[in-house]
Amino acid sequence: MDTMNIVSAVLVLFVMGVVFALLLGIAARVFAVEVDERVPLVRDCLPGANCGGCGYPGCDGLAAAIVEGKAPVNGCPVGGAAAAAKIAEVMGVEADTAEPKVAHVHCNGGCNAIDKAKYEGLQDCNAAMRVANGPKECAFGCMGLGSCVKECAFDAIHIVDGKAVVDSEKCVACGKCVAACPKKLIDLVPKSKKVHVNCMNHDKGAQAMKVCTNACIGCMKCEKTCKFDAIHVVNNVAVIDYDKCKNCKMCTKACPKNAIEPIPTKEEKEKFDAMMKAQAEKARAAAQAAAEAKAAEAAPAAEAPKGE
Repeated sequence: MDTMNIVSAVLVLFVMGVVFALLLGIAARVFAVEVDERVPLVRDCLPGANCGGCGYPGCDGLAAAIVEGKAPVNGCPVGGAAAAAKIAEVMGVEADTAEPKVAHVHCNGGCNAIDKAKYEGLQDCNAAMRVANGPKECAFGCMGLGSCVKECAFDAIHIVDGKAVVDSEKCVACGKCVAACPKKLIDLVPKSKKVHVNCMNHDKGAQAMKVCTNACIGCMKCEKTCKFDAIHVVNNVAVIDYDKCKNCKMCTKACPKNAIEPIPTKEEKEKFDAMMKAQAEKARAAAQAAAEAKAAEAAPAAEAPKGE
């Protein structure tokens, strides 16, 4: 083997390497994209869950969006108020003190909902929906197949008694379960609110009762009981206005189907019924007294002689 040929080949490769390195260096400078120095600082304030609950591709995407003004400083549901405060300090703004939220499943059916058929397909809610709109007679209820469970990266939602239930202590309100539910039964609600309607069946009462023993029947007893105008029957099902709700729980006791949580005890129900009966008796007595007083006032005028 000719030594000069080997040396020449090595030199050629060396020169080519130097040339390519110079070209890459020049290209890096020419096409360099300037990165705001605040992006890595904001990124360090984020928890690194990369769950996508913020709506951006991971924490890096959210950090860039915050610096660019496309996302709020409290855009990370996992980091919560603590992360928002740190990011606000980096950005030189005030953190929004919005109330933290938690996911809630608006269904109390599960094992209480009647099965349409025995489902033996994929354990996935979206797949089951393609088979006659799911295995439950209730077209609005949880199917209990756990698509939301698979999406949760925080072990905050599980199937209990045939329906999804959220662990509010673990939930970070990332919204993944909300997007995963094909029935749109899961919503993010204020964490401080404890009263929830666990039904979304829009059928009339008689039909709703045929498919689930725990269904809201639209009787409006909850609406009539609430003193804060915080609950109304809309399209045959009760809906809570969380901005008005005071957590008084009166609607839960008025509901004859236990469709509103927290579900009251038997004793609480009996006490509530006795109170409502007493109020009704008092109202009737007051109405009767008013009618008698009005009649008494009208009697002398009727007995007076004409012309006087």
